[in-house]
Amino acid sequence: MDIGDKTQGCTVDFWRAAIRQQFHAAIDMLANAIEACPESAWRGEGRGAFWYLAFHVLFFLDMYLSPEDEDRFRPPAPFGRGELEDEVVLPERAYRKGELLDYLEHCRKKLDGVMAGMTEAWTVSPCPFAYRAMSNGELLLYNMRHVQHHAAQLNMLLRQRTNSAPPRWVSKGGQKSRA
Repeated sequence: MDIGDKTQGCTVDFWRAAIRQQFHAAIDMLANAIEACPESAWRGEGRGAFWYLAFHVLFFLDMYLSPEDEDRFRPPAPFGRGELEDEVVLPERAYRKGELLDYLEHCRKKLDGVMAGMTEAWTVSPCPFAYRAMSNGELLLYNMRHVQHHAAQLNMLLRQRTNSAPPRWVSKGGQKSRA
């Protein structure tokens, strides 16, 4: 057995843990922004509403953690599939903060399941979204970047709408949970 055989499992374990912790940090940043948003800034019009941006990122976080393609993906109730329409169809009502935080926990658990099952073969296999043309591993990183992008956007909205400092930076995630 050469040294490469001994370190192969360690390398996969290292990357699995590092990606999981950083992905959870991005999710924690999103949770912090949602929790910090006062009711006065929650509502708004159209796709620029705080609640809508939070829903948008959670919808795609959930879908991109799913093993099926977008045609078979079904978010949990009460959320619909309007995000997948050619022209985005806004939900009939603004989602409440608690509903979105519950959806966030659903996604956090889904991420843990994906990470627990992550293998080298899965990582290099094509993702189920043909329009993304990337591997499962790259989609995982793309998804994490999407979450962080929108968490930053929501923090900026908080700063603009409430004139208060956004929630603190999370450097390493995975310890926070809404039990």
